[in-house]
Amino acid sequence: MSDLLLIAGRTFKSRLFVGTGKYRSNHEMARCHVASGAEVVTVAVRRVNLTDKSKESLLDFIDPSRHFLLPNTAGCYTADEAIRTARLAREVGLSNWVKLEVIGDQKTLFPDNEGLLEATRTLVKEGFVVLPYTNDDLVNARKLIDAGAAAVMPLAAPIGSGLGIQNTTTLRIMRENIKDVPLIVDAGVGTASDAAMAMELGFEGVLMNTAIAEAEDSEKMAEAMKLAVEAGRLAYLSGRMPKRLYAAASSPLAGVVR
Repeated sequence: MSDLLLIAGRTFKSRLFVGTGKYRSNHEMARCHVASGAEVVTVAVRRVNLTDKSKESLLDFIDPSRHFLLPNTAGCYTADEAIRTARLAREVGLSNWVKLEVIGDQKTLFPDNEGLLEATRTLVKEGFVVLPYTNDDLVNARKLIDAGAAAVMPLAAPIGSGLGIQNTTTLRIMRENIKDVPLIVDAGVGTASDAAMAMELGFEGVLMNTAIAEAEDSEKMAEAMKLAVEAGRLAYLSGRMPKRLYAAASSPLAGVVR
């Protein structure tokens, strides 16, 4: 309880954020959310039925008493499109928080940094709590923070790739130089060890979707991710031993019979 994640004045016990896409069914998704222990669940505004309340909605499977809904602007390729999507989510009562995505390339789904910065500035001025998905770029992260981002969410690898952390150097540089807002690794995690590594680097959280949804047993993977994030965070806080080139005896030499 003493190690809570704080974003824009709101606290969370869990540092694992999960998504809602690619599951075999909405029922499986709901079970995985519970197994993950996650409090924050992100959902693409485009996938939510916002008009016909008589039809089944993705939101019917997200328990608001257990999960905090974080709308995202997935599928938006311009700042204007992302801004309109965020406004729509707020207008229909989803949230004034937004995981902001402005995609710059259809094949890689890498972010458009210029558009992302423009959208962040606009939405912050309009009272949104903005969590932008970006690349592992210290300079761009600082610009987003200056624009008012409540957290920065750098990718570990391309969205949905499952490749794990591809560049620990740039992520370490970001971690060492950004202290004023939380950093949450977003995209590319494939298995529990990837999540643990992100947390051991000192990141405040990890967001994932495909790694759980496309696992052969999604519920077990959801639980594995929960434990990995907790273990990685605890390891980071405990301070690992120094690496040594040569062996160092773990048993004392004093009193050894010679």
